[in-house]
Amino acid sequence: MALLQGKTALITGAARGIGKAIALKFAAEGANIAFTDLVIDENGEATRQEIEALGVTCKAYASNAADFAQTEAVVAQVKADFGTIDILVNNAGITKDGLMLRMTEAQWDAVIGVNLKSAFNFIHACVPIMMRQRGGSIINMASVVGVHGNAGQANYAASKAGMIALAKSIAQEMGPKGIRANAIAPGFIETAMTAALPEEVRKDWMTKIPLRRGGKPEDVADVALFLASDLSSYVSGQVIQIDGGMNM
Repeated sequence: MALLQGKTALITGAARGIGKAIALKFAAEGANIAFTDLVIDENGEATRQEIEALGVTCKAYASNAADFAQTEAVVAQVKADFGTIDILVNNAGITKDGLMLRMTEAQWDAVIGVNLKSAFNFIHACVPIMMRQRGGSIINMASVVGVHGNAGQANYAASKAGMIALAKSIAQEMGPKGIRANAIAPGFIETAMTAALPEEVRKDWMTKIPLRRGGKPEDVADVALFLASDLSSYVSGQVIQIDGGMNM
């Protein structure tokens, strides 16, 4: 039997990249998929069709994850459309890098809003549903820079560190209700964002990774599947780094 058969997963920012890889992995294991993105364009619709082709139900929702009211409305609609929300993956995220002395308030607020406040918004809306179901799995997509920081990414690192602390706090609060919460901290993953980095930056990254290669979105999706499924039924409040050994 498929690991997620009959479950519903809500994944934010899943029209592309790591979020899409997670959605496809979950769907291949039988989960119905609800995913959000700021705008559901042709790319988002293509993702929806690709997921649905795996034999599950998939719906895409246009939503600003950083907006509390929009999130409440979207979660209510997902519950109405699917009946349950068993898995929440807080994947929505952006970067607006810059050294602290040059970072603007707008850069800080945008990253904290999309990366961290969105997780609060969706957890706040989904936890009552999961409580009534007496179970659920919440997965926050953090980053290795949320563990050890990174020069030029104070806003991003702070948001991802917040995602880790948020997962641990929810694990403590909601454990008695059967709800688990964990964080995934990817390192250098081959995505469109990392592909745009200068070659010298990429080479520098590789020298710091014991496996001497970047990860694939599917590597992250595999760990997300573990945390979403009953394979991890006694795992909560943890941070799993997917970084090829870079940050031991």
